[in-house]
Amino acid sequence: MDVQIITPDATILNEPADEIRVPTVTGEITILPHHENLLTELVHGELAVKTKKGVNYIAVTGGFCEVQNDQVAILSDYAVPSENISVEKALEARRQAEEVLKRSRESVSERDFALAEANLRRAILEIDVAGRRRRHRNT
Repeated sequence: MDVQIITPDATILNEPADEIRVPTVTGEITILPHHENLLTELVHGELAVKTKKGVNYIAVTGGFCEVQNDQVAILSDYAVPSENISVEKALEARRQAEEVLKRSRESVSERDFALAEANLRRAILEIDVAGRRRRHRNT
């Protein structure tokens, strides 16, 4: 089956795959070749795309997945392959977000608080996905 992972900024992946694990609103699903047609909402989590070259781990912050005629299209506002994740930057983003969230609600605008929460979730996701790639590479 052919897989495309697309964000507003770039096509993250465009190649054949043997299997895809996808985080959806109803739980994680595995898509194999000849899967039934499907349209589902993605949640914040990790995609695992198994190709002949190995497994690609990709952090996503939601979006949609459509399966139709052995074509899989994943559309997400944010998707980053594990090999492009800078753990140092993610750790710094987590630290900055935690500092904002520690302040009292009165000293932080509602918008800034919501942005800090989103940044914290994304940083933790990136750290987890980068860690999984390192663990699988060492086994």
